[in-house]
Amino acid sequence: MSTLRFGQHVIKASAVFLQTELSFAMVNRKPVVPGHVLVCPLRPVERFRDLLPGEVADLFSTTQRVASLVERHYNATSLTIAIQLQKHDREEEDVAFQRRTWLQKLQI
Repeated sequence: MSTLRFGQHVIKASAVFLQTELSFAMVNRKPVVPGHVLVCPLRPVERFRDLLPGEVADLFSTTQRVASLVERHYNATSLTIAIQLQKHDREEEDVAFQRRTWLQKLQI
């Protein structure tokens, strides 16, 4: 297994419970709820839009596979799936842009 990363963090092999050709799944170091796991692309990218179509397909099929495992293991009746973006130097700009976008939508 090559070195895996989540943002600037190097991921220990012991945290990874599933790896495909283009993605991996790991236990969250600070879980919010039981079964809180992360499914990540192997290739680090700054934005979701930077993933290649094959990487997106693999990421989502891996997410679907992990969701089934989590549902069975925790006898879950629902799941929340989210996309987490890395922080970057323009974070304040992005927050301001998002705020403006939401305000514009509310005025329509």
